[in-house]
Amino acid sequence: MEKMPKIALPTIFGVVLLIIILAKSAITIGSGKAGVLYRTFDGGVVTDEPALGEGFHLVAPWNKVFIYEVRQQELFEKMQVLSSNGLEIKLDASAWFVPKYEFLGKLHQEKGEQYVERVLMPAIRSAARSVVGRYTPEQLYSSKRDVIQTEIFEETKKIVDNQYVQLNEILVRDVTLPTSIKEAIERKLKQEQESLEYEFRLVTAQKEAEKRIIDAQGKADANRILSASITDKILQDKGIEATIKLSESQNAKVIVIGSGDKGLPIILGNQ
Repeated sequence: MEKMPKIALPTIFGVVLLIIILAKSAITIGSGKAGVLYRTFDGGVVTDEPALGEGFHLVAPWNKVFIYEVRQQELFEKMQVLSSNGLEIKLDASAWFVPKYEFLGKLHQEKGEQYVERVLMPAIRSAARSVVGRYTPEQLYSSKRDVIQTEIFEETKKIVDNQYVQLNEILVRDVTLPTSIKEAIERKLKQEQESLEYEFRLVTAQKEAEKRIIDAQGKADANRILSASITDKILQDKGIEATIKLSESQNAKVIVIGSGDKGLPIILGNQ
């Protein structure tokens, strides 16, 4: 077997070493993610340059890249907070958020990969306790859910805006009251509804009665006007007109002139 040339061994060794270096240096960042570069011998976390975007990157093998999700994410929180009168309320809420891309290096350096647990969760809980503590259980159960959702969002946003996290929305999914309180509120709401229905029926009946009174008054006025306008002369004229029309009829009849009341004729027919 022939010996390999002396130059071949170093070449092969160099190629293998290059392959190893490239393998360790190659970084592929997936969709919706970004990388924070950590330079081991040159200042640590890179905060003055943009984060590494999606795709293929070559990084020195002694450096590191920390991958972050930069798409919108959801955090689901189940909390127990107190109402204004000290009753325990269970609150289920979701937060939609993203890390601020331009500050990803700062976020990694100051908060770390656990920034959700260190920043966002405490902020939501603090805001929820503050907001819910302003309202009674009845307000939370009925008319104020949209209001507390907005207020929790605004208070949480104030806290996290300077923590390199962008809060997009807070959704209050459920408010659970103690069973006894919930039943008492439902009874009260039912009684109020029944009271409103009763008042509506009373108002309707009153309007109907007023309408009947107005109709009756109108008829009485019409009759009074009609009675006042009818005179003996008018009745006589009407009687004469009726007599003329009957006299022209083919039916057998006897007409006695001047024998009726007020001198009106009496008409005797077949019957």
